[in-house]
Amino acid sequence: MEEIEVKFLEVDVGDLKDKLKLHNAKFIGEFDYKRKAYDFPGLTLSKNHHAWVRLRDEGERVTLAYKQRMGVKVNDGSAPDEGMKEIEVVVSDFNLTDQLLKSIGLIEKFYEENKRERYVLDQVEIDIDTWPMIPTYVEFEGSSWESVELVSRKLGFDWGKHMRCSTMQIFKKYGIDENDYSVITFLEQIKK
Repeated sequence: MEEIEVKFLEVDVGDLKDKLKLHNAKFIGEFDYKRKAYDFPGLTLSKNHHAWVRLRDEGERVTLAYKQRMGVKVNDGSAPDEGMKEIEVVVSDFNLTDQLLKSIGLIEKFYEENKRERYVLDQVEIDIDTWPMIPTYVEFEGSSWESVELVSRKLGFDWGKHMRCSTMQIFKKYGIDENDYSVITFLEQIKK
């Protein structure tokens, strides 16, 4: 499945929350996420397919996903691509799934944590994402590109400034390569 999502960087969170309230967006909740990214030894998924496996604890559920950048032109985060292919399933246990992935030969690339505040407006999810080391950004995800564009414009975003990219590409935009780190949390950032 193609993910239909865009990001806008360096948002004014207070202003965005005011606009969400003005438009009666539904507040879903605040979540502390933890995730691990995996690849095969030699990083064959990343090198050959611009892909990775992600295990994520979202607080209320745990998901396992195969993620692949589509139409990547430059893999350093400097150029936009054509979006994301994602195959995601819900799993029952973060730690057991981590053990399973490592048991079948995958290696852990890094561990990360972030905070997410979620709203829904006109059936589009609006996530305010806060990460260590980079400015807060907003992500819009919906069932169609038209709905995502409409809601982002309704909230005052310039559609011409949207990005179709991964968080890794955002880190690279700020001069940080996630692959240089084994841990990125609010308490610590450990380089490999």
